[in-house]
Amino acid sequence: MTLQNTVPPLSGMLVTTGSLTADFVRLGIRPGMVLVVHSSLKSLGGFVVGGAVAVILALEEALGAEGTLVMPTHTADQSEPANWMNPPVPEAWWQPIRDTMPAYDPDLTPTYKMGVIPETFRKQAGVVRSANPDASFAAWGRHAQTVTANHALRPLFGEQSPLARVYELEGWVLLLGVGHDRNTSLHVAEGRARIPHPLVHGGSPMMVNGVRQWVEFDDVDWNDDDFEALGADFARDTGLQREGKIAHATALLMPQRPLIDYAVTWMEKHRC
Repeated sequence: MTLQNTVPPLSGMLVTTGSLTADFVRLGIRPGMVLVVHSSLKSLGGFVVGGAVAVILALEEALGAEGTLVMPTHTADQSEPANWMNPPVPEAWWQPIRDTMPAYDPDLTPTYKMGVIPETFRKQAGVVRSANPDASFAAWGRHAQTVTANHALRPLFGEQSPLARVYELEGWVLLLGVGHDRNTSLHVAEGRARIPHPLVHGGSPMMVNGVRQWVEFDDVDWNDDDFEALGADFARDTGLQREGKIAHATALLMPQRPLIDYAVTWMEKHRC
C-alpha cells in the first residue's frame, strides 16, 4: 500500500543566499562596514533555502572580506535566578541553581531566546565571542577580535562592551524583521545619559583562575520600555534610518554613532 502525502507543496517566495545578498545591498549594506544585526528568521517569510545559514552567508557576502559582522549572543539564563520573571522559579531553587549551573563557556554555552540566526552564527568557524557571561556578542571579519575583546562584566553595555567598540569603529545597526525594542545599541546611550541609573543585584557562573565560581555583582537595571518611541523619533528627526524589504521582512538600517548620540539627548529629555 502506498501512503498519500496530504501535506500541500510549499509555495510563495523562494528566498536564496543570492536574493538575500541583493536585498541587503539594495538596502545599503556595503563592503567594509561594521554591522550589528538583530534578527528574526521567521520574518523573512517564504521558503528560505538554507535557513539561518543563508542569511549569515548573504550578510557576509554583502560586507566582503574587509567587513565585520556582529550579533548578540546573550545568555540571560546565566544570571541571578531571583531576578527571573519569564518564567520565575521557586525561591527554594535559587541557591541550588547558583551552586550547580555550569560556568559560561564562549564555545559551548548556547544563546538564550536570541533566535536561530545568532545561535547558528556563533558556531561558524572564524567567529569569536566575548567573555561576558550574560550579554556576550559574537563577531566575524576584520575587526572581530577588536569588537569582542575585554568585554567587562559590568556594566553589560558600558564603555568596555562590544557595542562601544562598534561606536568607535563608526559601525551600523541592522534590525532585520525586529523593532527598536531589540536594538541593544540604545543601552549604550542609556548608560551614557545623565539620568537615574537604578541598580539590580546580579550574578553569573564563571571560571575564575580555573575554578567554577558564582560571581555576584551589581549592574544597571537596563530598561528598553521606550526604545520604540525613541527609534521612531530618531527616524523622523534625523532622516538617517533606511527602511526596506529583505524578502518579506521589514528591515531598518542606521549608523550607530548618530543613533547613540541622538539617544543620549533624547533620554535626558524624556527620562526623569
